[in-house]
This record gives sequence, C-alpha cells and structure tokens, in this order.
Amino acid sequence: MTSAPGNNTFFRHGFLYNIGENQAPMSLTTYHKKRSFDQTPEPQGGTPKGELPIFVIQQHQASHLHYDFRLEMEGVLKSWAIPKGPSTDPTVKRLAMMVEDHPYDYKDFEGIIPTGNYGAGTVIVWDTGTYEPIGWEGQTKKSMEEELLRELSAGDLKIVIHGQKLKGEFALVHTGGKMGEKAWLLIKHRDKYASETDILKKDKSVLSGKTLEKMAKAPEEVYGEKKQRKAAAPAKKPSAKPPVKKPS
Repeated sequence: MTSAPGNNTFFRHGFLYNIGENQAPMSLTTYHKKRSFDQTPEPQGGTPKGELPIFVIQQHQASHLHYDFRLEMEGVLKSWAIPKGPSTDPTVKRLAMMVEDHPYDYKDFEGIIPTGNYGAGTVIVWDTGTYEPIGWEGQTKKSMEEELLRELSAGDLKIVIHGQKLKGEFALVHTGGKMGEKAWLLIKHRDKYASETDILKKDKSVLSGKTLEKMAKAPEEVYGEKKQRKAAAPAKKPSAKPPVKKPS
C-alpha cells in the first residue's frame, strides 16, 4: 500500500481510496472520460438515499457476455467485471476484474449502449438488493462503509448479500499475480444459501422482467433511453355532421 497526499488517502490495487472523507473513494473521472453522454443513455451521477449500502449485478452483452458486480461505498459503485458470472457453489471461484467506479444511479440502468461507445451492447439488472460486512448487521451505514473500505484495501472483502437471486455470505479476494493487479476472486461461503444449482439460468431482469434478448428488441421504456419515440399519429377528427335544416 502506498500513501498519497491527504488524510486517510492511499493507493491500492491500482486505484485511489479516501477513507473517512466526504468525497468518493475513487472519483468518477475515469468513468466520465470513457463516455460521451450525448451519445449514450448511461447515468452521470446520483446520490445514495438508503440506510444500507446496495449492490447490483448487471448482465452485459458487450463484445463478450459478462456480469458487472457493483458495491456501493461512499457514494459510488465499486465495480468488477465477472466473465463467467457469479456462482452459489462454494467450490467455484469466479474471476472478477476490478474496473472504474460507476455512479450511484447506474444501479437502475438497463437498455442499450449504442455502437461506437465504450461498452456498447445490451444491459439488464440481473440482481440487486442490500449488503453489509459479515458481522455488521444493525450497525450504521457510515461504520459499515469504513469497514468495507478497510477490507477492500486489504484485498479481502467478506460480505452478506440480500438479493433477489443471490443471498448469504460471499468473499471477494484480491489475487493479483499473473492475472494482473486488478484481478479478484468472488467465492460463495458455505451457508444455507450455498447450492450447486446454476443460478445463471435465472436470466431475467429483476426490474423489467426482460431477458437480454427481449431488452435488445424493446428498449424504449428503460432508464435513460435517449431515442425519440415515434410521434403518435394525430387522432382523426370526427367528420362534421351536415347542418340540420329547420323547417320553414
């Protein structure tokens, strides 16, 4: 771990963190630099409102199908790309590559990132809910986030997920080595929610109920959609009735 200027600021796993300050642990500068918001419907910011940190997993059909795993910490979504998706089998370790922070409002993003833009492809919200560090249930959100950032900096996150599909304890462990500085592993703990059943067969969005294929065909009603809807045809005016002649 390398210190950086400023109180409680440090570099770890190739990213900058700020613990206990009023700013996000990693700025959204990289996220914004990679996107042209006049060309993509993706959100630019957002402010957390809940009393518990949230998580979201988005299924993303870009150049390759993968799952984006995001954890709220200090106002942004810490993000990892999981090529093979999460597993509920404790014997399975899923590679998770850490990527840039995403804005909080990304938690609701579904739709199509247009061709020519970073990450072009179709996105659905595969799962979402709240989470906390193991053993921290009932604590304040601020204290949870401080603990989460400490575990993140140590490269060993242990969390309890309360999702619609994923539930129970998981570990997110930094590996580095041959896979690179940003390589982590997502591992299910052995608990009552552990299962060898392939959870990825549940392939519908928890928000819209759409699969990736259906979302690609009908994205008009989703978050941030910038395409102009076709103007509804003007209603036909009823034909005027001929005037009734009064008897002379």
